[in-house]
Amino acid sequence: MIKVLLVDDESWNRDIVRTFGSWDELGMEIAGEAEDGIEALRLMEQLSPQIVITDMRMPGVDGVRLMNSLYDHFPKVKIVVVSGYDDFKYAQNAMRFRAIDYLLKPIDPKELNAVLLRCKQELEISSRDQGSLALDLDVSISLSSYKQLLRIHFNELNVEGVTTVLQGMGIELEKRGIVKPGLLWQVAQEMLLLLKELMKANAIETDTLQVEINPEVLSSCENTASFLLQHYAENLEHLIGQRKFKNKLNLEEVRQYIDHHFAEAVTLDAMARAFFVSKEYLSKVFKLEYGLNVTDYILNLRMEKAKAWLADESIPIKTVAELIGYEDIGYFYRVFKKHYGIAPGEMRKQGQV
Repeated sequence: MIKVLLVDDESWNRDIVRTFGSWDELGMEIAGEAEDGIEALRLMEQLSPQIVITDMRMPGVDGVRLMNSLYDHFPKVKIVVVSGYDDFKYAQNAMRFRAIDYLLKPIDPKELNAVLLRCKQELEISSRDQGSLALDLDVSISLSSYKQLLRIHFNELNVEGVTTVLQGMGIELEKRGIVKPGLLWQVAQEMLLLLKELMKANAIETDTLQVEINPEVLSSCENTASFLLQHYAENLEHLIGQRKFKNKLNLEEVRQYIDHHFAEAVTLDAMARAFFVSKEYLSKVFKLEYGLNVTDYILNLRMEKAKAWLADESIPIKTVAELIGYEDIGYFYRVFKKHYGIAPGEMRKQGQV
């Protein structure tokens, strides 16, 4: 039996996972439950689970520090993150390359069991291909630039750009010798996770993404890239159809788009293209509806998120800046102080967050 450890400070969240999981069918059992990271690490030593399902925000040792400890001391453990939209960027940054997937609250039973199945399949593959795990981080690093490009092209509805990126990725993987089925499985999973994120952020139902990765997909880099391209293209065409043929611009959909992409380089021009309207029209109707232009709305959202994350002293100020889209920490300090009248470090020190 595959052992699973649940980590969440709220018992009702653990109850939901326990109830929804198809444990017997998947050959799994919940070996233990913990309310925080400290207890979880103690149970890791005691129970040796292969899968950890953890919340992000917990008292004491939270999900971020727990994942860091798991990465250092239990590198083969499969991690599933549970988070809400409000702390998604926080969770995304903390996951880096370690988590198999994330589950958004409230947890969907289908998504939970699909993630558990992927964990099981990965564990089975890694047991057959012990050499693949040593290159996990190298594979993830090699994919990072392709992920950034895919985010841009997908959000701009650029099918040609998505096609070029994925085909180029397949060629590059071949050149780098990333050809073993276990490694190509990781590639497929990471890129499907990104697609799932992009679909959610663009209000596309993710039920259709419960796909099976068969051995033929993992037989070559070209086949893996083609498999991914098929799913990216299908969902992008669906999104284009949704946006292009609507009779009226849905401003709530625009606002949700900004809420999910506020930490990226969101511009009025790109948004206008993505929603098939002129930037002048988009700017005018958005301000009429929400009382702020798009730029000010994004700035306010970034500052609110920054203030909320500053309350967690385990997150360095530089990381807070990166989470809301500022790579230049000096510029972040200036914008924050102008907005709130106090520097982020001083606000944290004075307990005003």
